[in-house]
Amino acid sequence: MKVGVLALQGAFDRHAQALSLAGAAPLEVRGSQYLEEIDALVIPGGESTTMMKLAESLNVRKRLMERIEDGLPVLGTCAGMILLSKEIFDGRDDQHPFGSIDIGVRRNGYGRQLNSFEEDLEINDFDTPFRGVFIRAPLVERIGNNVEVLASVEGHPVFCREGKIMVTSFHPELVDDDRVHRLFLETAFASN
Repeated sequence: MKVGVLALQGAFDRHAQALSLAGAAPLEVRGSQYLEEIDALVIPGGESTTMMKLAESLNVRKRLMERIEDGLPVLGTCAGMILLSKEIFDGRDDQHPFGSIDIGVRRNGYGRQLNSFEEDLEINDFDTPFRGVFIRAPLVERIGNNVEVLASVEGHPVFCREGKIMVTSFHPELVDDDRVHRLFLETAFASN
């Protein structure tokens, strides 16, 4: 399983480590040519506006959106959730998400850096709680009919799935627990 990690900006190296532990062969995606070599992709946290601009300027955006439309499984965490969403309620005029999962988000919806927090999450199909690390996390304010909510905090979805697209408001790569990455791989490579 060759799983790309979008390595334009953000905490991509921690995702590569988690994917290795979960049994995948990670590949840092730094340009559109790498998108042809992967079977799935992780879009890490970071600064969503910067990531969108880099994806555009490095000619990654168009090919990535084509691959997603063709069924490429993707896990987006924090900024990755913002990029994959259908709507950004407080986005800039030049910030256009990929529209890959039918959710609407508010950037930094949980507050600034000082409002970062950790929370034990009850995630569907996990026997024990998963420690979620929320850093300037996006807040999901709208979910589409076909979106499955896998975990919530105070009634707000923080882990969603639609088909083979999964998104989290939190950073699963920052804890020593690879269950989110394993679930993504299971979802990505499950037979249709």
